[in-house]
Amino acid sequence: MIRLDLPERILTSRLVLQRLRYEDAEEIFYTYASKPDVTKYMSWPTHQSVEDTRAFLRYAVSGWYEGIDYSYSIRLRSDHRLIGSFGAMNDDGKLQFGYIFSAHYWNQGYATEVCREMMPRLSAQPGVFRLGTYVDTENGASLQVLRKAGLKEEGVLRQWMRFPNQGNKPKDCVAFVFMPTASADRG
Repeated sequence: MIRLDLPERILTSRLVLQRLRYEDAEEIFYTYASKPDVTKYMSWPTHQSVEDTRAFLRYAVSGWYEGIDYSYSIRLRSDHRLIGSFGAMNDDGKLQFGYIFSAHYWNQGYATEVCREMMPRLSAQPGVFRLGTYVDTENGASLQVLRKAGLKEEGVLRQWMRFPNQGNKPKDCVAFVFMPTASADRG
C-alpha cells in the first residue's frame, strides 16, 4: 500500500488546511454538512445531525492513519474560521480528491487556491501515479474551478454516479486529471 507523507497543516496565501479532527464536528455540521444547497453535488447524504458528522470524522481520522483518506479542514488565515474541507482518497497510489465550501465563501477563489496548492503537492508524492476527480456535468462552478486550477478534462462518463442529494438517479460526470506538465498558470 502506497502511503502519502503529507503535513498535517498547510498554509496558502489566505487559508490554513489542517488535518480533520474530532473536535471539528459541530463546526463542520453547521457550516456546510447540514446544508442541502451546499451538499447537492456531494457523494454523501446531507448530514441530519452532528452525530452523522461525528461518524464521518471517525472514518476520516482513522483513514488518515490507515493511509486511505487524507482530509483537511479549510480555514481562513485571518480569523481561523472554518469555510470548507478538502480530501484525497488513496487507492494504492491512485488519488481521487474532492472539496466542499460553505455557500458564504463561493465565488471568492478559495477552491481554486486550494486545488492549486494541493495538486502539485499530491502528485509529487512517491508512488502516486494518478490524481483526478469527477464532477456532475451540471455543477458549473466546480467545472470552472478545476479548469482554472489547471486540471485537464478526460471526457464525460455517462451515468457515472448517483448523488444521494439529487434523488440517486445516475448522473453524467466530467472526469478530470491533474498532469504536472500541464499545471495551471500561477500568475
